[in-house]
Amino acid sequence: MTWECAIVDCEASYEEVEALIVHQTESHERRECRICSSVVPDGYFAIRHALDEHTRAEYVRAYGADADDVRRREEVKAEIERLADLQSVVDRLNA
Repeated sequence: MTWECAIVDCEASYEEVEALIVHQTESHERRECRICSSVVPDGYFAIRHALDEHTRAEYVRAYGADADDVRRREEVKAEIERLADLQSVVDRLNA
């Protein structure tokens, strides 16, 4: 499976999901959460922050999202967390 960076105008792709997360964290600007103003890496970590720290209703209101948008992000988050060795991501980022 190839993992493609879904951040606007990025065409990077990786064989390992961990490499994709590292890429998103190191190569893209951090984003300010529209709900709480926390600054987080774009991509997976932004999705995880939004879904773990806020309600669906907060997300929908702040981002103009709909139920399909939320569901898609929940699916991406679940798939990444099912397959990724997130400790290795942390280790790579701390190296």
